[in-house]
Amino acid sequence: MQKEKLRSVRKRKGYTQQQIADVLATDVSNYCRKESGDVKIIHEEWSKIADFLDVPLEEIYQEEEATTIINNTNSTFNDSPGAASAQNTNIFNNEMSIEMIKNLQEYIALLKEKISQLEEKENNPEK
Repeated sequence: MQKEKLRSVRKRKGYTQQQIADVLATDVSNYCRKESGDVKIIHEEWSKIADFLDVPLEEIYQEEEATTIINNTNSTFNDSPGAASAQNTNIFNNEMSIEMIKNLQEYIALLKEKISQLEEKENNPEK
């Protein structure tokens, strides 16, 4: 989903994609993909962009569309030869993302446990 609100405000204010990319500390091609909806804009980035454009977040923010992945390799529906490969890649990327999230959640839990242990040790130095 294209970020039409963002694009419209950026152009109205006279800024280039390169200038916004610089604010986000990314390259212009990555920002272009963000503005076109191919790459997700995270909340922190939305805030930075709104601050830079000097507008309320609500003026530029658009919800991300949920994407449904259907792995249908039937040539009746997929006329292009790379369609099945692209769908399989998307499924693989989503599975990788889910696995990464699980790993990060486990890591966060371990860090919280370690913090608790350190706090307990600090509060009870005789242990």
